[in-house]
Amino acid sequence: MQDKEEERSLTSVERKLNQEGYTADFVVTDGRLHAMSDDKKTYAPEDVTIVDFYRFEGESNPDDMSILYAIEAKDGVKGTISSAFGTYADTDVDEFLKKVEDLGKNLVKGTK
Repeated sequence: MQDKEEERSLTSVERKLNQEGYTADFVVTDGRLHAMSDDKKTYAPEDVTIVDFYRFEGESNPDDMSILYAIEAKDGVKGTISSAFGTYADTDVDEFLKKVEDLGKNLVKGTK
C-alpha cells in the first residue's frame, strides 16, 4: 500500500492518469482548449468534460497551491491541464473551466 503523501503527489497522480489514458497535455489559448501536441485541433467549453480534479498544497507555503484537471473531449481525446490555485491562478484556464462547469458539465467523478 502506498504512503498517503506519495499517493497525493502531483507526479504520482499524473502517472496514474497517464496509465488511465489521460495522455494529452492541454493548454488554453484564445478561449479554446488544445493539446500541446496538436495545435490545429481546438475545443470550445461545450466540447469537453471535467472528469476529475486534484488539489495540491505546497509543503512550506500555502500560496504554492495548484490544481490538476483530468479532461475528456467529445472526440475521445483525454488529457490534463493544471493551474495555480488561488492568487497565482491562470485566468485563461480558470475562465475556460468555469464555462465548462456553467454549461452543466460539472465533475462526473467516478465514471469512466
